[in-house]
Amino acid sequence: MCDNRYIFISRDSNSSVYRALGKYLLNTRKGDWKKVKPDSLRFNLMLGDRNKLPYTRLDHHVICFREMKRHCRCKNIDQFQWFPESFIVIPKRPLSLSGTVSQTLEPDSKIDLDGREELLKYGSSNSESQIWIAKSSSGAKGDGIKISNNIQDLLDHIDHQHQSYIIQKYLHNPFLLNHRRKFDIRCWVLLNSNQQVYLFNQGVLRTASESYNVSDLTNITSHLTNHSLQQEKSKNFGVYEEGNEMFYDEFNEYLLKTRGETMEARIIPQIKDIIKSAFSIILQNLDTRGLDYKSFQLFGFDFLLDDTLKVWLLEINGAPACAQ
Repeated sequence: MCDNRYIFISRDSNSSVYRALGKYLLNTRKGDWKKVKPDSLRFNLMLGDRNKLPYTRLDHHVICFREMKRHCRCKNIDQFQWFPESFIVIPKRPLSLSGTVSQTLEPDSKIDLDGREELLKYGSSNSESQIWIAKSSSGAKGDGIKISNNIQDLLDHIDHQHQSYIIQKYLHNPFLLNHRRKFDIRCWVLLNSNQQVYLFNQGVLRTASESYNVSDLTNITSHLTNHSLQQEKSKNFGVYEEGNEMFYDEFNEYLLKTRGETMEARIIPQIKDIIKSAFSIILQNLDTRGLDYKSFQLFGFDFLLDDTLKVWLLEINGAPACAQ
């Protein structure tokens, strides 16, 4: 009997996204799909992170903060109103393990985009006490994140690292859940080679395990809601929500009870507008014409609500994890 099933291969077994998709194809659509060895030359679908695929031209680096900063400078406009004040900082003295100057900075780092002096000027011209968060350009799972109200301390830390950082104004007035806990909203967005953008109709709130305390910046699990960090660092992980995750229906109930608002009326429209704005910056730089195959890239957009229910974009991930 002829096997008319579609064939897929997976080049990345570590990603929760590709594991979930492969499981779906084998279990739910097993009559239509079968999996073959990853080195097979014949397939209908290849799954894998962008740096493991020999074909893809959808590169998430074009949608990173650097491109948004370039866009603002070219258009002579201020920072986006939905993105916290942020600055790229490149180490002055990146050191290797041997103590010599490192060459590990990403090759497209541009000194003219280094915002060190701009950051110091901004800090000195604002008299109010301000908290800053520094994020490594190559960090994941909350690694390498520093929070401080002292800009110079963050710069000193960065100058002994091997990659550029983004120093971002910390949003000190987040909208809080019960037990006064922070959360962010992870949304999954798919971009295909036809330059069509899809927002998944379900997102997840990733919640903190401890009460928010802006006067204590050392209690990292009250400030950062990264799932891996919460699971590793907090004894309260899973106490309030299973897996420190809350989905839209449950959050809608909480939002309606505490603010008389709903996700659909107040939050989702802001999220859609921000996603449209972000992609409008980079779609002109993507050239997928003339391909003899179709490709797609899944992004994870991370948002934060402040206490006025304004939506802020925190970051965009090119290899997002899947919620449980």
